[in-house]
Amino acid sequence: MIKITRLMLRDVLKKYKSHKVIDHVSLKIEDSGIWALVGPNGVGKTTLLNCICNIIPINSGKIELLGESNKNFKVFEKISYLQDNTILFNYLTGYDHLKYVCDSHRLPKRRIQEVVEYVGMENYLHKKVGTYSLGMKQHLLVAISIVNRPKLLFMDEPLNGLDPSSSILMRKILFDLVEQGTTVILSSHNLAEIDRVTNQIIFIKDGKLIEIDRNEYTETRYVFKLSNQVLANKLLLDSGYTIQQEKDAIIVTIGEEDLNDCIQIIQNNGVTILDLQKEVTGSEKLYTKFFGK
Repeated sequence: MIKITRLMLRDVLKKYKSHKVIDHVSLKIEDSGIWALVGPNGVGKTTLLNCICNIIPINSGKIELLGESNKNFKVFEKISYLQDNTILFNYLTGYDHLKYVCDSHRLPKRRIQEVVEYVGMENYLHKKVGTYSLGMKQHLLVAISIVNRPKLLFMDEPLNGLDPSSSILMRKILFDLVEQGTTVILSSHNLAEIDRVTNQIIFIKDGKLIEIDRNEYTETRYVFKLSNQVLANKLLLDSGYTIQQEKDAIIVTIGEEDLNDCIQIIQNNGVTILDLQKEVTGSEKLYTKFFGK
């Protein structure tokens, strides 16, 4: 079976007058998975996504999606692009938007109900979008973007404006898509959320793309809430652990293979672990390295 490249950029240039927003970049993504496009405001993330999806023209170079030119409109039957909520019409309902997309893709109407239930927007499907909160609009945008079961999905800031439960749902949707064979490329400023969904990061700086595997920079921390924080602090320091103290917790930076030993030191000395949470960081450190604070 021939493997089709999901995304191919070849020497792509996009400039406005003399300013090169995208400066002769090349990129190849062949597999399903999640890639995060990261950079400060105004660096060109949205411009790049718009160029890839042929919304704005490039000056030179070549872009292929699923093995086809991005100028071939038929390829977009298998591709979606989640943009910001300015594309929504306040005087239409959520159902109106989804029906239009289904009609465009010649999909059965039952697909609307499937995605509505999946993203949890049954209660406001038939309300006008002008009455939606930011989170509700984001749910609708997600529903629109997955209704055609895309093989390649671009998402411009999909993690903005989400409450904790919506963030959890978004992560589930992203992981489900990857499991189904979708390639997801998302831009985001939310570095904590990036750490939760992917290790594959593409920084954009000075018009260039820098592809990074965050595994090389990942740091794992465990946050302990304890019955006797003072004693636990002394025990761990005496055992050679690197720790940070917060008002009601101790943070220990260790690998997963050392966690059990750490727990044993605490519990064997009569200290009860009230709560334990794992935090994985990496994107913030990388961001600071490339862009400063």
